[in-house]
Formats: sequence, C-alpha cells, structure tokens
Amino acid sequence: MPKKKTVRREWTAADIKDLKAHSKARTPVVKIAKMTKRTEGALRQKALVLGFGLGHQR
Repeated sequence: MPKKKTVRREWTAADIKDLKAHSKARTPVVKIAKMTKRTEGALRQKALVLGFGLGHQR
C-alpha cells in the first residue's frame, strides 16, 4: 500500500478566528479536529504559538 501524501494547508484569518472561538467555548479538541479537518496536534501547536489554551480540560 503506497504512503498517504501529506496535505498542508495554510491557516487563514477565518481559521484562527474559529480556533479562538472554540477555545473560549471550551470545545473538545477531537470535535474541533473533525470540523476543521486538521489533526489534534496541528490545532494544539497553533494554539500554543498564538498563546492560548485549547480543549475542555485545560
């Protein structure tokens, strides 16, 4: 089975705005990942870089 190709997508201003809104609402990271079609790690890393926490059990 061939390796799956990694698809990288840039973070738009709208993506960041949604991420901040989910942070305030304390949405679980698993739900955010499914909605945004990004990995949990990518979401957590972006939140860390922007300087806010993520998830419902911070």
